[in-house]
Amino acid sequence: MRVGLVSPYDFATAGGVNDHVRHLARQLRRLGHEARIFAPSSRADVDFDTARFYRIGSPIAIPVNDSVARITLSFHLADQVAAIVEKEHFDVLHFHEPLMPALPMTMLKMSKTTNVGTFHAFARSNIGYYYGRRWLEPYLAYLHRGIAVSEPARNFLHQYFPDFPVRIIPNGIDVNAFKPGLPPIRHLRDDNVNILFVGRLEKRKGLGDLLRAYEFMQSRVPKSRLIVVGDGPLRGQVEGYISRHRLPNVVMAGYVPDSVLPRYYCSADIFCAPATGAESFGIVLLEALASGLPVVATEVEGYMSVLEPGRDSLTVQPKGWAELGSALIVLARDAELRRRMGAYGREKAGRFGWDVVAAQILEVYEEAREARAGSAVGEAQVAQIEEINVHDAV
Repeated sequence: MRVGLVSPYDFATAGGVNDHVRHLARQLRRLGHEARIFAPSSRADVDFDTARFYRIGSPIAIPVNDSVARITLSFHLADQVAAIVEKEHFDVLHFHEPLMPALPMTMLKMSKTTNVGTFHAFARSNIGYYYGRRWLEPYLAYLHRGIAVSEPARNFLHQYFPDFPVRIIPNGIDVNAFKPGLPPIRHLRDDNVNILFVGRLEKRKGLGDLLRAYEFMQSRVPKSRLIVVGDGPLRGQVEGYISRHRLPNVVMAGYVPDSVLPRYYCSADIFCAPATGAESFGIVLLEALASGLPVVATEVEGYMSVLEPGRDSLTVQPKGWAELGSALIVLARDAELRRRMGAYGREKAGRFGWDVVAAQILEVYEEAREARAGSAVGEAQVAQIEEINVHDAV
C-alpha cells in the first residue's frame, strides 16, 4: 500500500503531531508499505530516512492555545501538490489535523483517493471552529474515516462537528528506543534524585510552576536535581528565574536529538509533566512510562486519558505549584514507591507500542477504502438509474 502522510506543521520543528507522523512512516515501512510525507518546512534540507519528504510551502508562526503553531497559510499550493499526487498514485492519504489551513485542506479537497483524518488537538474552545464551522464542515465529507488520538480530542471535535464519527487510536511509543537500562548521561548519575521535564518552553507546558515546586522541594530534599530538556520562547525567562532565585542543581539541557533523548529518561528518577491545559494526550508521558519512570503530572484531560493515578503516577491540579512540589517530595523520599510505579508504567507502555498502534491505523485504512468503494458503487448506480429514467421519459 502507498500512503501519503500530511502534516500542517513545520517539519523542521519538533512537535507531537510531527513525531507521530515520523514514527507512523517508519512503522509502515517495517510492515512493507510505502510512505510519503507532505509538510511545510522552514528548512530546505530536511531529510527523512524512511520516507520521501515533500516540502510544501514555508511556515509562519501563529499564536494559538498558549502555544505557537508553525503552519503555511498559502492556499496557492494546488499545482505543486497535484503534480506529486498524480505521479505517486496513493492508495490512502492520511491527513493529520485535516481542518488546519492550508496544506491539509488544499490536499483534501483535491484528493481523488481514499482519505483518512486524524484529529490530535484539544482545547476548551476554538474560535476558528466556532465561527468557521459552516465553511469547514464540507471538508469532513471528503474524509472516508476519522481517528482521534484520545477521548478529549474526540470530545473537542464533537463540540463543533457532533455528527462526524471517529475511532480513538492513541499515539504510539517506540518501546525499543525508550526502555530502562540505557547508558545514562554520565554527569547526571550520582546520589541526587533527578526530576526530568521534557517539552517546549512555552506557557502552557507549566515549567514556571515546576520551578516554584522545585524551589519548595529543594529545602526539604536537598539532594535533588531538576533537568530541563527542550527549548522555546520562554528560555530567557526560565534562566532569569533560576538566576534570581539562585536555584541549585538545575540543568538546562536545551534541545536534545532523538538519538540521545532516551538516555535522559534513563538518567532520571521522576518525570514531571506540569502542563496547564490544552493537552490532548502527552507523548512525553509514554516516553516516561516506557522508560520505567514514575510520573508527577497535572490533571489535564489529555494526561488523564493516559495515566492511572496511584498506579503509575501522582496527579495534582494544574497551576498549583505547592501541591506539585509536595507530590515530588513524596516520590523523592520513597524509592520503593518509585520502583513499583515505574514497573507498572513500563508494562503498560507495551499497549501503546507502534506495532499495536499502526495495526489499528491500518484497519482504519482498509475500512476507509471499503467505504470509498461502496460510495463509488452507490454513485454509479444512482447515475445509471437517472440515465434510465431520462431514457424512459423520452
